[in-house]
Amino acid sequence: QVQLVESGGGLVQPGGSLRLSCAASGLTFSSYAMGWYRQAPGKQRELVARITRGGDTNYADSVKGRFTISRDNAKSTVHLQMNSLKPEDTAVYYCNAALVSLLLNYWGQGTQVTVSS
Repeated sequence: QVQLVESGGGLVQPGGSLRLSCAASGLTFSSYAMGWYRQAPGKQRELVARITRGGDTNYADSVKGRFTISRDNAKSTVHLQMNSLKPEDTAVYYCNAALVSLLLNYWGQGTQVTVSS
């Protein structure tokens, strides 16, 4: 059974930092592209950052230069370092694991990030 468990969310002031983590189990982690998505109230879920099996990354324009995604294949974990947080970053953040060749796609339960003074 595949499980993706996010942690690290919380309440932070504007300009602050948070580090999200996603621990994966039940899958061959190194074979999957990993991503972080977010969904704010009343909005669609959107891609925040993604990292391929080979370590290539891409980011939403709104977070470029502020967020960094990384992966640790030995620990089956993906991280999202979020700096210079803004109120508009407030959302539920979801971890995603995707293996396109086999049409496999898994989601975590989400972790709330709130940026407010």
